[in-house]
Amino acid sequence: MFCRWATPLAGHKLASAKEFSSFLAGQHASPNDLQALFANFSYFRLARNGESQYSMARASKVRRVRERHCASKSLCSLGVRIPPFSSTSDPPPLFDGTTRLYTSYTCPYAQRVWIAMNYKGLQDKIELVPIDIRDMPAWYKEKVYPVNKVPSLEHNGKVLGESLDLIKYVDANFEGPPLVPADPAKKEFGEQLTSHIDSLMKDLYASFKGEDPVHKAGASFDYLENALGKFDDGPFFLGQFSFVDAAYAPFVERLEITFSEVYKNDITSGRSKLATYIEELNKIDAYKTTKVDPQEFVEVFKKWLLVMYTQSKLISHFGVGAI
Repeated sequence: MFCRWATPLAGHKLASAKEFSSFLAGQHASPNDLQALFANFSYFRLARNGESQYSMARASKVRRVRERHCASKSLCSLGVRIPPFSSTSDPPPLFDGTTRLYTSYTCPYAQRVWIAMNYKGLQDKIELVPIDIRDMPAWYKEKVYPVNKVPSLEHNGKVLGESLDLIKYVDANFEGPPLVPADPAKKEFGEQLTSHIDSLMKDLYASFKGEDPVHKAGASFDYLENALGKFDDGPFFLGQFSFVDAAYAPFVERLEITFSEVYKNDITSGRSKLATYIEELNKIDAYKTTKVDPQEFVEVFKKWLLVMYTQSKLISHFGVGAI
């Protein structure tokens, strides 16, 4: 497991040590801060071919460095991804008055709220706490959120969950550009769209398990195309960027990657509104800084697909599922 840095300098590639140092120096980080950063990370991989990997001790101290930066100008607001908290990580100082979004760099549901937070410009007001959902720290379930899922939001002494609810909560309780439109017609249509997303994704995932997934998924993408034509005052679902886009964007992102890289299919072919939507979505920094690494996602998806295929064969031949 490696630490991925997603900076304006390096995009979504792994930045080299020199690049990363230059970037933080440009953000007025002190030499002591830089030294502490590189001295305390438990793992840090360089992006350039031929460069070695750095294995470093005392991972728990990265929290102190993160807190020092977050006090004035958070690493998150600088576009830097800190290592996720894992089972070996110490917790942040919980319930100390700081608002925290517990998230994951890989979970689409957590990404929804991260997008909303960014769009409202709350990077300096809400501390991002990434959780390694494959190696979750025990303190998260015991002390923060007994449901043990991400995302969750620590605010005013309470911890709230559920991604769609959190998008609206952040919109209602923090300053910044609104995500819920004032127009009743748009608001109503937005609620219809978000209430349909789970069944839409269920249909799309089901298409992966049989033959000809491109054909089977066509109706779902046509649904998105038609929904994008409802309002003509902008390229997004409700015309302008809204809570609906924060909810759908992580899934559209992953679907575009999946069909392009795995099935060699362009989901925007014959769907001009969907094509424009994705193009305009990628111009929004609030979304761009949250995107997954395409190659890593494809590898995860292929493993999932193999499990699904193996399970279907077991059921077909023996009447049993995966053990």
